[in-house]
Amino acid sequence: MAEPRVPGSEGADIDLPCGETVSVHDLDMGLREYACDCGGTHAVVVDVHPLARFVPEFLADVLRETIETADEFDEFTTAHLMGVVREEFPDETASADVSEDGSVGYSLVWLTDFDARRLHEVVVELVVELMDHAVGHADDDAATAEFEAFLDEFDVERFVDEYRAQRNFESEHDTAV
Repeated sequence: MAEPRVPGSEGADIDLPCGETVSVHDLDMGLREYACDCGGTHAVVVDVHPLARFVPEFLADVLRETIETADEFDEFTTAHLMGVVREEFPDETASADVSEDGSVGYSLVWLTDFDARRLHEVVVELVVELMDHAVGHADDDAATAEFEAFLDEFDVERFVDEYRAQRNFESEHDTAV
């Protein structure tokens, strides 16, 4: 007798940057890091994770309101943010489209060669670069000077430390700030 199954649930595997392989069925939506057989820890992000995982909600709102997307998404999402990460670090980022696998609870998944904290720093650095690029296109010298002064004092590591402490990343039940 045939066994019932969810379509596509036969086990999509992701080849990690370290050379190991992981099944998407070993990754759940609450997982932020994967302890790999290589001995390292890989950051895990799925498309249902909110932008506020990395930046405060007010900044996530600004990103959604100001960045126009040219795809099927109505607004800027974690998928776009991870696309930027993958563009900057193609050899350190693995991803999979598991939208056909109804058993995992997400459609897209990314794993990086660095851990969740380092990924957080990378994301913040890339968001700051996006903002700097946008301000550079503004015809407002005062706004540009104000942003440059902000950049001179902004410490990515300190921001990530404080944000992660506020978000309580020790639990999978963290809340937005």
